[in-house]
Amino acid sequence: MGKYEEIDLSKVKTYSIKARSSKVNTRLFAQKGEVDTTSFLDILPQILSAKELKELISQVHAAKTKGKAIILGMGGHVIKCGLAPLIIEMMEAGFVSAIAVNGSVVVHDYEIANFGSTSEDVSASLADGSFGMVFETNHGINSCISRGSKAKLGLGEALGQELWENAPNRELSVLAMAYKYHIPVTVHVAIGTDIVHQTSSADGAAIGACSHRDFRILCQQICNLNEGGVYLNFGSAVILPEVFLKALTVARNITGCVKNFSTAVFDMNRHYRAMVNVTQRPVETGGKGYYFIGQHEILIPLLIKSILYTD
Repeated sequence: MGKYEEIDLSKVKTYSIKARSSKVNTRLFAQKGEVDTTSFLDILPQILSAKELKELISQVHAAKTKGKAIILGMGGHVIKCGLAPLIIEMMEAGFVSAIAVNGSVVVHDYEIANFGSTSEDVSASLADGSFGMVFETNHGINSCISRGSKAKLGLGEALGQELWENAPNRELSVLAMAYKYHIPVTVHVAIGTDIVHQTSSADGAAIGACSHRDFRILCQQICNLNEGGVYLNFGSAVILPEVFLKALTVARNITGCVKNFSTAVFDMNRHYRAMVNVTQRPVETGGKGYYFIGQHEILIPLLIKSILYTD
């Protein structure tokens, strides 16, 4: 035993998700379907970010044609903005090789898949200590991780399988649909950043084992970026840029060469880690990095629909 006192998480009070008000539900989600993006892209100037957006779309198409990796990195806000159907549409069209996410993606994806709503009022619930204390989310995710650890699965695969087999809204779950299409989802957890770490159902050893297995899976996927792949970072400013840089290091250390690929960040602000760890350092040995600034609910649909419905 250590010499420092620990708080007893078994004393935490939880409540049912049925009693929680959620800000996001499936009725608000983006919609799949064909749109005419070609004529819109044609009217954009060949200047600055407009030119770069068209370049990036061409590089994604080239990566698919050459069989190179197209890897998505995502933060939880992408799911909260109702963009899961468009991510799934990308998967269905063969434009996704792997998806790397932080822990918040799991929470929101799990709640959408099982309950059809997510995103509580943090300010209101933080005041009385009820923030994140939903029993079903905590118990469900943590139980799945514990089972996944025993089965030696990655965290993404364990939850994807659970949601695909049991969730009533599985067709709106990125994790479930990725499992269906055999696309690895790797979950990169920082202990203490997610609500499911707040209760005694959290097993730190299981979380660590599953998430580290996912890191190794991501390292393998990044090897396939070499000579023409694309890495797209959607809305993660800290965790995934750091994970991507380390995974790229491992891939280069083992293979001797992962270069000449494209990276792009899509976020609401310009962030230091995303800039240097995604768009600058990784492509210094060859390739190109892009940075696009705008609201997720506008910019990401524009990109995805342009990829899907532009020749």
